[in-house]
Amino acid sequence: MSNAKDIELLNKVQDAIEKDFELSELYDINVDVVDGEVQLVGIVDTLSEKERLDRIVRNIPDVKTLSNDLTISTDGPITDRGVEFEVAEELQADPRVNMKHIGAKSSHGKVFLVGRSNDHEEILAAMEDASSARGVKQVISQIKPEKKNTPSEQIFHSQVRNDKE
Repeated sequence: MSNAKDIELLNKVQDAIEKDFELSELYDINVDVVDGEVQLVGIVDTLSEKERLDRIVRNIPDVKTLSNDLTISTDGPITDRGVEFEVAEELQADPRVNMKHIGAKSSHGKVFLVGRSNDHEEILAAMEDASSARGVKQVISQIKPEKKNTPSEQIFHSQVRNDKE
């Protein structure tokens, strides 16, 4: 840190993090500022905490760039099956998500949301829920739109048209 502007920005970032109720108990978050470039280093418990810190810092005026080097802790080893279980619990607890529509698969901390839904809000809720689960480092939506039921008459006519070609 080399100048008064950087010191002022550092104080703004630290104050913003401390004022956030949900993040106030996080440990080992170090902030460094050089020429308006902010670097976060430390440990958080979930991907959602890392993303929240990212949003908070990016919304502070005078932040030119942000290097978010926070690590997601799992408090010990967690298997893909354990991550899937944690995500399923989060999805099940959310009334905005129908588990008949959306599920999750995990591979090395990456969670792939799978299933079918046309409800954009449900998909966003599922992504938010998955990022709150322990052991999740990245969330990727592979949710596809629900197939519309095609009346049998339309199927018949499309087959007849195909037969003529």
